[in-house]
Amino acid sequence: MRNNICVFASSSNYLEEIYYKDAKELGQLLGENGYNIVYGGSTLGLMWSCASEVQANGGKVYGVMPQRLVDMGCRTDNCDEFFLAEGMRDRKAKMDEISDGVIALAGGFGTLEELSEMIVQKQLGYNKKPIVILNTNGFYDKLLDFFEVIIEEKFANKISKDLYYVAKTPQDTIDYLKSYKAPDFTPSKHEIYSR
Repeated sequence: MRNNICVFASSSNYLEEIYYKDAKELGQLLGENGYNIVYGGSTLGLMWSCASEVQANGGKVYGVMPQRLVDMGCRTDNCDEFFLAEGMRDRKAKMDEISDGVIALAGGFGTLEELSEMIVQKQLGYNKKPIVILNTNGFYDKLLDFFEVIIEEKFANKISKDLYYVAKTPQDTIDYLKSYKAPDFTPSKHEIYSR
């Protein structure tokens, strides 16, 4: 089995140091534990903080980037393999195709959109991958509270909580990945829509 983990994360270089610290620690642990990283293909922000540590600790780095961002000069030449995508939708599809699990670090609208799509894909049975939200510094607390509102107000089934795991630390993330057992069922209409 491949051990390619897709990491969604901020591309900002202007965050509090705690976010970079966790990204680097996660990358180190991924590499040390035999995982590779699939990510956005740049040398920016938490994305590269994590990817560079994966590579430095024995893992491979797979970058996926749309042409528009390449033209803006965002691409790194440090990937073990680089995939050029036509646009953001193609980029997400390729990242999904070559990954075996997903981790969302702190990030902006792009990270939120990517995470949401992967949760929905799992909800509908298109994948059975582990999805981890690394909640560094309580970054996702308010989003997770909103997820509870979605469920309480019956916009999603209460079993939706089982679609993702909220990790407190990078080590917690790795422990979850190593112990993950894919669900052995395909959700039914009742399970998706019942309250």
